[in-house]
Amino acid sequence: MLSVNHPSPHVALVTFSEKTSRDTFSSGTIEDVVSTIDGLIEDSNTNAVVLTGTGKFFSAGGPVDKFDEAIDAGIIRELVESMTGHLHPLLLRMRRTPTVFVGAMNGAAAGGGLGLALSTDYRISNGKAKIAAAFFRLGLSPDGGTTWLLPRLVGLQKSKEFFFENQVWSSEEALEYGALDEIVPESELISRSIEVAEKWGSWSESSRRGTKQLLDASTTTFFETQLEFERQLMVAAAMETDFKEGVRSFLEKRDPNFMK
Repeated sequence: MLSVNHPSPHVALVTFSEKTSRDTFSSGTIEDVVSTIDGLIEDSNTNAVVLTGTGKFFSAGGPVDKFDEAIDAGIIRELVESMTGHLHPLLLRMRRTPTVFVGAMNGAAAGGGLGLALSTDYRISNGKAKIAAAFFRLGLSPDGGTTWLLPRLVGLQKSKEFFFENQVWSSEEALEYGALDEIVPESELISRSIEVAEKWGSWSESSRRGTKQLLDASTTTFFETQLEFERQLMVAAAMETDFKEGVRSFLEKRDPNFMK
């Protein structure tokens, strides 16, 4: 359903199979996705993770055919609660962990799959990636953190237009609006994603964790609250051995090595 390899010592590449990309949140599949990503978050040797799909989709979200079956069987509530119960805690962990996530977007991301894509720290497209909400077409409200993540990237009004117009954004549109960070040739998608993962993952754990948490908090806190949060994390980071390495490397005029 998905494969994991390590193209460099501290970077993991997770590749969804075509079936997993198409039905990411089917029963059995979502559990494998969550278990795999959680395992990499807990792996102290993995500083960054590249997520990519296979075929036309990066992640297509929920299985509409299973929704139909669950409606007929009277278990749609249980199905939706199970899907969001697996997905939402995972996305929260991705945002809070020092592990850097890079989305190598080979194809479309829709519904909850869009939430997975937007939860990564950096998104690169091969030019074929599209992003779609898809919720309104099914009579649903959005999930997967999309109503929190997308406005922070593209703004509130552009997000409203995206959802209420049931829009599908091309790679070029998503890049222009801020939902994507780069477009590269298809042949360079994985190599460029690994390059970013290596760079972003090379910084100290304290730097990675603190910066991710501080930036996510910055739009919902008062300035004085943010300053106090910064102070707490700065003091904590200064007590780590990585700070000693950073200071010494600066004085010795060399690049720091936080991989020891």
